[in-house]
Amino acid sequence: MAGKRGKAMKLGVLAVAAVTAAPAGMAEPLVGESRNSFGMPGLIDLPSAEVAPDGTLGVSVFDFPAGRRTTLVFQIAPRLTGAFRYSRVPGLFSAGPALYDRSFDIHYQLLDEGQLQPAVAIGLRDFIGTGIYSSEYIVATKSITPTLRATAGLGWGRLGSKGGIGTPFADRPALDYGEGGKTNTNQWFRGEVAPFFGLSWRATDKLTLKAEYSSDGYVREVAAGELDRKSSVNIGAEYALSPMASVSAYYLYGSELGVQFSLALDPHKSPYPSGVEKAPLPVRPRPSPKADPEGWSGAWTADPEVHPGVQKVLAESLAKEGQQLEAMSLGATRAEVRIRNERYSTQPQAIGRTARILTRALPPSVETIVITSVANGMPVSSVSLRRSDIEALENENASEILRRATITDALSAPGEPLRPTDDLFPRFSWALTPSFEFSAFDPNDPLRYGLGAQLSATYEFMPGLIASGTVRQRVLGNIGDNDRTSNSIAPHVRTDIRSYQAHGDLTIQNLTLDWYAHPAENLYSRLSLGLFESMYGGVSGEVLWKPIDSRLALGAEVNWVRQRDFDQRFDFRDYETVSGHASAYYDFGKGYVGQIDVGRYLAEDWGATLSLDRKFANGWSVGAFATFTDMSEEEFGEGSFDKGIRITMPVAWATGKPSPKKIDATLRSLTRDGGARVEVDGRLYQTIRGNHTGDLFDGWGRVWR
Repeated sequence: MAGKRGKAMKLGVLAVAAVTAAPAGMAEPLVGESRNSFGMPGLIDLPSAEVAPDGTLGVSVFDFPAGRRTTLVFQIAPRLTGAFRYSRVPGLFSAGPALYDRSFDIHYQLLDEGQLQPAVAIGLRDFIGTGIYSSEYIVATKSITPTLRATAGLGWGRLGSKGGIGTPFADRPALDYGEGGKTNTNQWFRGEVAPFFGLSWRATDKLTLKAEYSSDGYVREVAAGELDRKSSVNIGAEYALSPMASVSAYYLYGSELGVQFSLALDPHKSPYPSGVEKAPLPVRPRPSPKADPEGWSGAWTADPEVHPGVQKVLAESLAKEGQQLEAMSLGATRAEVRIRNERYSTQPQAIGRTARILTRALPPSVETIVITSVANGMPVSSVSLRRSDIEALENENASEILRRATITDALSAPGEPLRPTDDLFPRFSWALTPSFEFSAFDPNDPLRYGLGAQLSATYEFMPGLIASGTVRQRVLGNIGDNDRTSNSIAPHVRTDIRSYQAHGDLTIQNLTLDWYAHPAENLYSRLSLGLFESMYGGVSGEVLWKPIDSRLALGAEVNWVRQRDFDQRFDFRDYETVSGHASAYYDFGKGYVGQIDVGRYLAEDWGATLSLDRKFANGWSVGAFATFTDMSEEEFGEGSFDKGIRITMPVAWATGKPSPKKIDATLRSLTRDGGARVEVDGRLYQTIRGNHTGDLFDGWGRVWR
């Protein structure tokens, strides 16, 4: 065994040395935009040591006779890549024609490429789940010329199943996937290790040719008769349709053809980088004291008509900018406006446009301008600016005005009495929009959808007291054509979702009365009652402690809910429960926010949910979560524990038109009953976060836009 281990390590060193020995000074930065058939940076089957630009979000679909793989991949950090994959594997581990498998990958670049040094990465493929594609690897990639790259490495698991050279670290246990969903740590870097290598050549700006020697033996697929593996050599070509999309064709194992489509986008870069909104009004400098002595003296404050007159003009001007003026105070040297942003995806842009308008409407003696942002009727933060700074720095870098601004809790700096805007409340609004429903990962039909229309309405009685509701009518789609029944032995708090989806006629999606308040400095509250979502209604209460400039926030929520009837009208089923959580949120900086929720879930199981989200300054957000409770694996069923990925895309990013609206999607590997929470719109942390210092600082570059 020692001899085989020594041989294995020597061959590994030679494999890495082969790519390290490329001529110096000829390397280009590795951008890793080429995806392998697993959707990750690489060649065809094999990984490479490349990474994509930080924040890149991609999807790929690969199809060949021995399977289909659909992969969502995200560049979590400059060196760290993660992926979620949904695969159709015919003839394996299934009583039916195919196994539908979910898996997760992680890939970390240890070293950057240098003149002599290759890029080096380590990775885990399918490290959570059934382990059908379970592999581990260490790989190096080096540019030989500006257009030719070489990759070599060592693989374990499936990547060690052909051409193995030894077992350096211990035997690999037999695959025991059980209910799936667990990390297979007992297999990592164990068993036979095998070398692999390959080349990629960028023949033109659009065409890249690839060749590789694969160490994946496809042992189970060959045994099942799904693949005739005649060779370890794969060749392929990738063609870039655009900077975002590419197609690939492969000749695999001397016997099969495969095709792939890949799409990648950079959330940092909008298709409309300059936006299509109209330019803001310019700042209007004040007249000199000699030109307007009365205005500079503050004598105008004695006229009772000035305040309402200025407020009316401001309300009309701000409305043209998509800002709702809720209240205002006006003194000789200080003015405060409370605005609700109804147009822009980042609050600093709303603040900047408001500041410009104020310079055009306020009397010249007003030097201190306070712009208070309001969310769901709550004043959540105040930005104080000197008017002279606004006049001097309008055309300077946004960081200069930020350096001179003061950001405080909205309740911490009282000034003159606030005057509400006349006739603002009660306020009614409605919208008729298309609706889209989808359901993924059903083995009988992996993607089900529903299209229709929905009518939403909101009635605001006063600041913070809001009634809202949505009704939906499905017009077409197959999301309701599902006769599968739940096999869960736990209370069916989520697994009866198919019975709800089967009702395609008019349904009430939600109907609630919500009361939001900011009762004390750093403290926020919410009380909601009604129909929260398609499956549950009841009463929900929440409090949140969040100082304006703190990275840490603490919250608590309690819900009494009852399960709604399948027709999603006003009837209820027998199941009711109390659930609730204590929550902690922490902003790590650079857009990364962690969250932990500890408490009781809908199925009356106790546990915790861990989440990590990365939010971009323009409103994009990509995150992952996992929930662990005291529900046993047997009771939970397939998947072992709840986990998933969530993505938020701002509408403004895709259309170029200013809008605060966002599209949210949550992908769970499975819908089970363990670790389930009621969905309540307008939870406090998400409501106020965009108006606190972390997000304000991140988006401040748009303050003069």
